[in-house]
Amino acid sequence: MLEVVAELGGVQAQLMSSAELTLWARIEQLEPEAVGHALWEERSLVKTWAMRGTLHLLPAAELRLWQTVPSLDRRYLRPAWLGYFGISAEELEQLTAAVAQVLDGRHRTREELVEEVSALLGSDELGGKLRHSWGMMLKPAAFRCLLCFAPSTGQKVRFTAPERWLGGLQQVELEQAEREVTRRFLAAYGPTTREVFALWLGIPLSRAGKLIAALGEEVTPVDMEGTLAWSLTSELTNLAGARPPGSVRLLPAFDQYVIAASRHAQTFLPGPFKDRIYRPQGWLSPVLLVDGRMDGVWKQERKGSRLLVQIEPFVDLPAWARESAEAEAEQLAAFMGRTLELSWVDGP
Repeated sequence: MLEVVAELGGVQAQLMSSAELTLWARIEQLEPEAVGHALWEERSLVKTWAMRGTLHLLPAAELRLWQTVPSLDRRYLRPAWLGYFGISAEELEQLTAAVAQVLDGRHRTREELVEEVSALLGSDELGGKLRHSWGMMLKPAAFRCLLCFAPSTGQKVRFTAPERWLGGLQQVELEQAEREVTRRFLAAYGPTTREVFALWLGIPLSRAGKLIAALGEEVTPVDMEGTLAWSLTSELTNLAGARPPGSVRLLPAFDQYVIAASRHAQTFLPGPFKDRIYRPQGWLSPVLLVDGRMDGVWKQERKGSRLLVQIEPFVDLPAWARESAEAEAEQLAAFMGRTLELSWVDGP
């Protein structure tokens, strides 16, 4: 599981159920409690805000690796960002330092953090900014490896300091981090464009291009249906000999595969169905993946001991693909400890 998370460059986790299913779709016989155990017991995974300012699961041993590259852009110190949230750069630094001090060796809910930071700074107004939705004032601390998620108490999320929680953090040089993150991305999602890389990592387009170029002969430009893309040179032989694997997967909402395909989704679809997957407000639908192509969507609902799964293909599927999708749904129900009730919604 840790190897898969590392290869993917983290797993998007604003919905923990989707993060778990992202791993379930890639790991045979994943135990239902494996992700929670790794997060809160072994502490081999860590949950925090990372790429794109979005919640991710990351290998704890690689936290600094994945935070070093995006954190250096520090978009939160730009005048437009500071002005929008009504805070100065100096105040944000004070707030971030206070958050780190309060969380050192402690677990705190959002309200507890607001109260203690306000007291430490002597300002209810400044400390109260931590209440901002989506954790906007907590993200700068997360990007600098000063904050991560701790086990919740009841329904309340708690935070802590990664240094103590994880038993120390590895050190990583900037150039090493840049090269490794770029290699990992190209290995998992290549061939791909600098635009996709920039969007995925949450950095400016110009910097994404420089990171790819810095790998020198390790990367090779390729033509991706008329678009300039980049591949690891070591992968060219495998790409040239690649054939459809005959696989079917039920990918959950916000799956890494779908995220990485967003800028060039038309090449992964059998027709004009992009708006069925990439929805308003950044929602990404669960996807029926057939031989790497997004051939439909699906949804699930838990009702007592039953798992209701509905699959809606965009095109007529061959018999083998339908059978494989049904087998995948059976495995999903078993993973959730429920009895499957499967239905198909076929086109007119």
